Amino acid sequence: MSKKTKTNLILIVLAIAITVLPFIINANAPYEGADGQAEELITEINPDYEPWVQSLWEPPSGEVESLLFALQASIGTGALAYYFGYRKGKKKSVSKS
Repeated sequence: MSKKTKTNLILIVLAIAITVLPFIINANAPYEGADGQAEELITEINPDYEPWVQSLWEPPSGEVESLLFALQASIGTGALAYYFGYRKGKKKSVSKS
């Protein structure tokens, strides 16, 4: 097994561990977003606080909100991957010339 293959396998195992371990360690912890926790803290500090901006559109459920967040993240990831791939391809074509 080459050194590059070993490195890739180690990185894959680490990525899986980073993803799975928090769910194993905190198996009974509630799944909450930071927005909800911030709202609770703000109302605890100042019960009379009223937001100065309202949402233009409120998603009908938490699942739709999660879907839109994941879609936004995947579009951003795709754009970055395209950019870096384009730059690498451009660099290769210049070096071959």
